[in-house]
Amino acid sequence: MKKELKATGVVKRYGKKEVLHGVDVCIEPGVIYGLIGRNGAGKTTLMGILTAQNTFDEGEVTYGGQPVWENRAALAELCFSREIPTTLLMGQNTSKVRDYLSAAAVYYPHWDKEYAQRLVDRFGLDRKKSVSKLSKGMLSMLTIVIALASRAPVTILDEPVAGLDVVAREDFYKLLLDDYAETNRTFIISTHIIEEAANVFERVLVLHDGRMLVDAPTDEFVQSFTLITGHEDEVAAVCSELGVSHAVHTERMGRQVQTAVRAPRSAVRAAAEGHDVDLEGINLQKAFVYLTQANGEGAAC
Repeated sequence: MKKELKATGVVKRYGKKEVLHGVDVCIEPGVIYGLIGRNGAGKTTLMGILTAQNTFDEGEVTYGGQPVWENRAALAELCFSREIPTTLLMGQNTSKVRDYLSAAAVYYPHWDKEYAQRLVDRFGLDRKKSVSKLSKGMLSMLTIVIALASRAPVTILDEPVAGLDVVAREDFYKLLLDDYAETNRTFIISTHIIEEAANVFERVLVLHDGRMLVDAPTDEFVQSFTLITGHEDEVAAVCSELGVSHAVHTERMGRQVQTAVRAPRSAVRAAAEGHDVDLEGINLQKAFVYLTQANGEGAAC
């Protein structure tokens, strides 16, 4: 039976600074999530808390209704793949790729050794090479191997493609989708390269300043934005008919204005009837940028 990973009212403080403010999120089984946010939004902190690699001050985190913290049964179902710690990359550390894989095989009870070997061969990783001698791209590939071969029912990847070129990034997303089709496991992917991953995300989570602004199907979130372009008076009239007092983004080009509004697409079309304006949709990256730039401030229509 597949289980939900759930955070309720999670608060995290570092000293006097509160970095997560009562975060609620329910990770449903068999879904690929995109967790996006600006630097410092609290994404890595939240992912660490969800997998009991970080403590929290208030709230609760459960998997299948049971607390995750100090729960071996729950932790056996979770994998948090992130950048390899610098302690492995400095000094006299001689750990090799094969050592890292062997440790993962012990740590993750669902480890798929054959799959790991196939991935290592596909990426061209040298099993005998010291981890400290790997390039940034090869380090990213190693963390991807660990994540995918863990076969953990809930697998979380923090910036998995940061060190990869465009060809390797496309290869990663193909592997991810192939694995998802085969296993229907749950993935949470945090990345700043949003548009490349947009078609992979079934559901998007937007974390901003330690608060969860969005938890919605990706298509639904993107389609809630519309760009209205035209003479400023015409755009203002459409905004007025919509009852929108603030847009999420506005750019002025002389007497022309381009305004992004967040409202049902059907309502925008109805409001635009009889006005000389152009309407168009936007992509996930733009929706994220406009939302987090505005975030309660907005730009007057």
